[in-house]
Amino acid sequence: MRIRKAVIRDVPEIHRILTFFAERGLLLPRSLSELYDHLRDYSVLEEDPARSVVGVCGLGICWENLAEIRSLAVSEDFQGRGLGGELLCSCLDEARSLGLDDVFTLTYVPEFFKKYGFSEVEKSVLPHKVWADCLKCPKFPNCDEVAMMIRLK
Repeated sequence: MRIRKAVIRDVPEIHRILTFFAERGLLLPRSLSELYDHLRDYSVLEEDPARSVVGVCGLGICWENLAEIRSLAVSEDFQGRGLGGELLCSCLDEARSLGLDDVFTLTYVPEFFKKYGFSEVEKSVLPHKVWADCLKCPKFPNCDEVAMMIRLK
């Protein structure tokens, strides 16, 4: 297994993984168009030697000192091995290398993120720009995700 930045050929597999979890209401759906538009935000977990994508995580920069962890998912057959944590840590390392101060996420699994140093915050502390994705969500405006943040500095 290895983590690397996503490339064009990964988009169909990223879309398949995210759609699986979106259909179960566990994360926001992402269209193929959106994935191509934001491809540089994503890292993938690749299974060697098959070179198939089995996990994905996005780091979206929101502002000069804030980024979001989005679309963190690992295929069901590969869960329970710590791979989601590896993807998350890879994105946090990237955020640090970019000089970001804070990273947040909106999640249904706060216990997972707590293990990596995230703390719950009120959604109101997040800038309005963050809510652009929420407008596409079928649960808007009755969001039941938990906002969490980690301070990197």
